[in-house]
Amino acid sequence: MLTATFRHFYRNSAFKMTELKQIVEKNLQAQVLVDSIKSEMTGILQLKKQQLVKENADLTKQVEAALSQLTKLELANGKKQFPVPGAGARGLCTKATESVDTSVAAAEPATKPVSAAPKEKKPAKEKKPAAEKAKPAAAPEAPIDVGRLDLRVGKIIEVGRHPDADSLYLEKIDCGEPSPRTVVSGLVKFIPLEEMQNRMVVVMCNLKPAKMRGVTSEAMVMCASTTEKVEVLSPPAGSGPGDLVHCEGYPRQPDAQLNPKKKVFETCAPDLKTNDALVACYKGAVLHVPGKGNIVAQTLKNVNVK
Repeated sequence: MLTATFRHFYRNSAFKMTELKQIVEKNLQAQVLVDSIKSEMTGILQLKKQQLVKENADLTKQVEAALSQLTKLELANGKKQFPVPGAGARGLCTKATESVDTSVAAAEPATKPVSAAPKEKKPAKEKKPAAEKAKPAAAPEAPIDVGRLDLRVGKIIEVGRHPDADSLYLEKIDCGEPSPRTVVSGLVKFIPLEEMQNRMVVVMCNLKPAKMRGVTSEAMVMCASTTEKVEVLSPPAGSGPGDLVHCEGYPRQPDAQLNPKKKVFETCAPDLKTNDALVACYKGAVLHVPGKGNIVAQTLKNVNVK
């Protein structure tokens, strides 16, 4: 009986020991798995933390750059800046708000004394307008006279009829420049073609170029003129293409190009005339090529030059 009982006890003990070993092994396996999971989670959290730190740094830089740009724009538009001590880009708005709230709260007492008399408000000081920047004075415009007309000696090197106008000549005139100027003149009714060829003339060169029947005219041949007769003015003997025409008493300072709106030539034209000696003049002052002689008409005295 005792032997049977012992055997039964031994068998139960061996079975329980086997179960215990299995439990211990499973516990160890579970612990290894937990440790592995913890290690992986720690790595993931560390990586995520690094990513968040980097993203936060990038965002901080972007905010600071935007704030710097905003400050520059406000300064450029005359906006005053009120920096908050110790406030960086990230906490500027918050700290500024907190400082304002705190200062307001500190300024207002918890209870107002009944006997305290209301403080008189000081009259606001009038702001003085900022002194306007002195604008540079515009250069005074030269007086309107013959000195602003670019009169030169030229030579007609080619002339023919305008293809689209019977009353117009089409000329090429050497004015002492790299290339001749194209000039359209309404002289067909007054001067024969053969008298225009290879002729020395006086040309006004700073008129604004204008199209005449489809051809751009770059200058004007100066003539003594009446309603019945026109004569091309002649420069003095010995003149050459490009020689400058001067007028006594009126310094030569021609515009680069006459502005049609200012009507410089139109203002001068009534005072451009020939005199009794056939010499072209402006208000009685002689037009001449220095050292060579005067500008003259052939027969027309005391008539307009245009």
